[in-house]
Amino acid sequence: MIVIPAVDIRQGRCVRLLQGRADAETVYSADPAAMARKWQDQGAERIHVVDLDGAFTKSPQNTAAVEAILAAVSVPIQVGGGVRDLATMERLFSMGVDRVIIGTDAVKHPDRVKKAIAKHPGRIILGIDAKDGMVAVEGWVETTEIRAEEAAAWYKGFDVAAINFTDISRDGMHTGVNVQATARFAQNTDIPVVASGGVTGIEDIRALKAVEHLGITGVITGKALYDGTLDLAEAIREAK
Repeated sequence: MIVIPAVDIRQGRCVRLLQGRADAETVYSADPAAMARKWQDQGAERIHVVDLDGAFTKSPQNTAAVEAILAAVSVPIQVGGGVRDLATMERLFSMGVDRVIIGTDAVKHPDRVKKAIAKHPGRIILGIDAKDGMVAVEGWVETTEIRAEEAAAWYKGFDVAAINFTDISRDGMHTGVNVQATARFAQNTDIPVVASGGVTGIEDIRALKAVEHLGITGVITGKALYDGTLDLAEAIREAK
């Protein structure tokens, strides 16, 4: 299991949103690239980058910041937020992005996403974000009637790099990871699962490590690192 620091970008700055709400923002740095380099220097093997403006506007808005991160670090980066077509995906790959995260389209246009996976096997991550077990899309402002496990089942047999599973109710809230829901989700898919949302401290890493055997290959953490309640080097050691 690996620990993946999150760098969320809004208007060119590194921020965190509570439960994805645009009106609940905390700015942590005016230099996302420097923040990504900091996490790499502390041992991160991969960086999770989200273009929040892109998620809300449905097309990438912080390309310059992503390019700066790519220039600043040598570890692979994965990017999501506003990826709604193959052209956007190809542009990110050509920039040097290792993996692209698709959220809303994975639910709204699965046939389109399956074609993209076939063209780029092992390089596409599905972002399945759930609220009370139901998938949320469009930057988390719209909740569907589709269960998270049902959406994952659509991609059985496809070469998906991973599924980032986020419990929206826990995201940025310092309430702890919903380990039970994450474990249940992982048990119901043969795709590697990366946990996201709610990490508060080292106990969350230990709790996820205990269910790693169910198919949980990583955990994304943001606010806990930025607020200092989780030490990245310690978390990496625990995850190993």
